[in-house]
Amino acid sequence: MKRILWVIVIVAVLGYGLFEARRIIGGPTVTIDAPINGSATSSTTVAISGSARNISFLTINDAPAFTDESGRFSERLSPPPGYAIFTVAATDRFGRRAIAHVHITILNFCPTYG
Repeated sequence: MKRILWVIVIVAVLGYGLFEARRIIGGPTVTIDAPINGSATSSTTVAISGSARNISFLTINDAPAFTDESGRFSERLSPPPGYAIFTVAATDRFGRRAIAHVHITILNFCPTYG
């Protein structure tokens, strides 16, 4: 009876450990919520936002970015007019990477006089 109880306790502890380690085992994840891929804007600044999980370092177009406690990030960028690609890359403490891209078009409207 004692042996069965010990086996149950050990299995429970190992199961709980694997359950808690599932995020670490899975690696980093990155999701871009805005802007929508393929969208167009005439704004001079673009807000890029999303979420990242299980990361130790985050970059947006190779510039360091930061997340809040819940893993959300938000940055404002000023790309030149034309086609733009934003790349969000996350690295976990084991060196594994996750990358997400969004492609948008920045429209340049020139004022007309007359």
